[in-house]
Amino acid sequence: MTIRNWIKQREIAGKPTFSIADVKEKFPNTSVKVITSELYRLSKQSIIVPVYKCFYTVIPVQYSARGVVPPLYYIDQLMTYLGKPYYISLLSAAELHGAAHQRPQKFSVTTLLPKATTSSQYNNQLMWNYRREIPENLLVQRNSETGRVKFSTPELTAVDLVQYNQQIGGLSMAATVLEELLEYTDFSKQFEFLLSVTNIPTLQRLGYIADVILEETEQANILFNLLKSNNKRMKKIPLDSDHSTDECPIDDRWNVIINQTIEPDDL
Repeated sequence: MTIRNWIKQREIAGKPTFSIADVKEKFPNTSVKVITSELYRLSKQSIIVPVYKCFYTVIPVQYSARGVVPPLYYIDQLMTYLGKPYYISLLSAAELHGAAHQRPQKFSVTTLLPKATTSSQYNNQLMWNYRREIPENLLVQRNSETGRVKFSTPELTAVDLVQYNQQIGGLSMAATVLEELLEYTDFSKQFEFLLSVTNIPTLQRLGYIADVILEETEQANILFNLLKSNNKRMKKIPLDSDHSTDECPIDDRWNVIINQTIEPDDL
């Protein structure tokens, strides 16, 4: 059996991803140099594509014209290969919830430190984000073309969009996506788990955006009342920690210093 035939059989069996170690295990008498040369040749023929160092996916027929495989196709298998828990996050999670303003340019994945050791030469589609632990209680699953994938709940997605807004283009982009996403949130569910994975300033900023910018009064009131009932003190904070707060107005309800103009895109 050739390596090409072996790859084809894996694809037929519903296993379209593999590592160089998998190939070496199947072909123990073939040197790594020969294996990598063959995989390089198959990549040039747009039969497979490397999506991480030493990790490949077959290019399905439906993606062969572009030669680019969406990360949703292989992300669960890749993270299993890396031995790391994960969840699809930020704009990519919002898209899965039906709340993406437009298709994200990067596919956001949150996992554990240490940081992934890869470069854009292998995959420029992935954007990595990191937490000290993965909040399994705040994740949901859905079927993909090759199995099941994990992504953040609407509530965790909302928190992440504000907490890591620099990764998506700032608070205006966060507000744009939140305008749709807040239709699916219920912050009264698993609020204690949310508190364990974020900080009060993030919730203040989220509450302010929901309340004042987006006029999502119901969701803002739920968030405000939960903070009060959990005896969480809202200290005075800037809306944007990177901007000056000199002579800026303060929102008294959320105790947020308004030192940035948030302008959501028209939907």
